[in-house]
Amino acid sequence: MQQSEKNKVEAATLYLVGTPIGNLADMTERAKKVLSEVSFVAAEDTRNSMKLLSYFGIHAELVSYYEHNKRESGEKIVARLLAGESCALITDAGMPAISDPGEDLVRLCSEAGVTVRVVPGPSACVSALALSGLPTARFTFEGFLPAQKNDRRRRLDALKSEERTMIFYEAPHKLRATLDDMLSVFGADRKISLCRELTKLNEEAYRTTLGEAADYYKEKEPRGEYVLVIEGGTGYEGEDNPLNALSPEEHVSHYENLGMKRMDAIKAAAKDRGVSKSELYKELI
Repeated sequence: MQQSEKNKVEAATLYLVGTPIGNLADMTERAKKVLSEVSFVAAEDTRNSMKLLSYFGIHAELVSYYEHNKRESGEKIVARLLAGESCALITDAGMPAISDPGEDLVRLCSEAGVTVRVVPGPSACVSALALSGLPTARFTFEGFLPAQKNDRRRRLDALKSEERTMIFYEAPHKLRATLDDMLSVFGADRKISLCRELTKLNEEAYRTTLGEAADYYKEKEPRGEYVLVIEGGTGYEGEDNPLNALSPEEHVSHYENLGMKRMDAIKAAAKDRGVSKSELYKELI
């Protein structure tokens, strides 16, 4: 099949189209083509999406699809797809269906036998992970934490033994409370990267510890939407840690296999074993 045929918009198909998370130059040529050729575009906020489409000279029918109308609107979208139309689903920024009501529309299409295709684009969570300086080989995306404090603490408590790097989204007005809860659950020394304004003029990746981050934002007003990337834990606490039965080299290798750099792995293993990093390093050499 020729490349031009592969790129043709198909009837009765839902396209998940990634859009820029800040810098409009990140819009792909394929995304612009699909948005120009589909029968209609389903958008989280039609006002924001109208500005985006207008910037690229795209004149498409826009229909509203967001958290509070997803059931009614989703059924209407599927009905149009079953009738042979094509639709592009976009969110306000980034990839639709990731921590986003679009996941429900994908499920509805799957149940109805409607073809779903993806047009990849920017993703805030993966972009922040790449910037974080933390292990990237294994990670877990947690999205937004619950708004209620008790529910938020329960979610964080369940992640206390998570060994993989963790990624969260957070709004600026909730950041201080979230950092305080993370500090209580994960401890002051846990590494964190706070990424905001990704791909924009004021892009920032603040790499620090939870203790320092909580203190910093007591004085500084949080601004912009945040992606929080947090170092994974050891998975165990105290003397019950079965990793302590391994040889020092095997213990360090365990953390290296999780994606940690050599010195970070030595530090984690030393903490497990109740010795200093320098003591364990001497054993290894």
